[in-house]
Amino acid sequence: MPKRIRKPSLKKSLAARTSTKRIVKNAVGLKAPKGWGWLTNPKKAAYNRSYNRGSVSLWSIIRKLFR
Repeated sequence: MPKRIRKPSLKKSLAARTSTKRIVKNAVGLKAPKGWGWLTNPKKAAYNRSYNRGSVSLWSIIRKLFR
């Protein structure tokens, strides 16, 4: 299966980094360690793993061009 390029969305990228849910979780210390997605939400973790392996970020392509 060929890798597809993910369509970048500046709006969604900014929203994910500045969401109140994220800020509260970090402040309270409720964030699970990296790699614990399988324990917290296995269905979402399986989807994300296959999605990330089957697609390429436009930013990673641009980064490789300017190395």
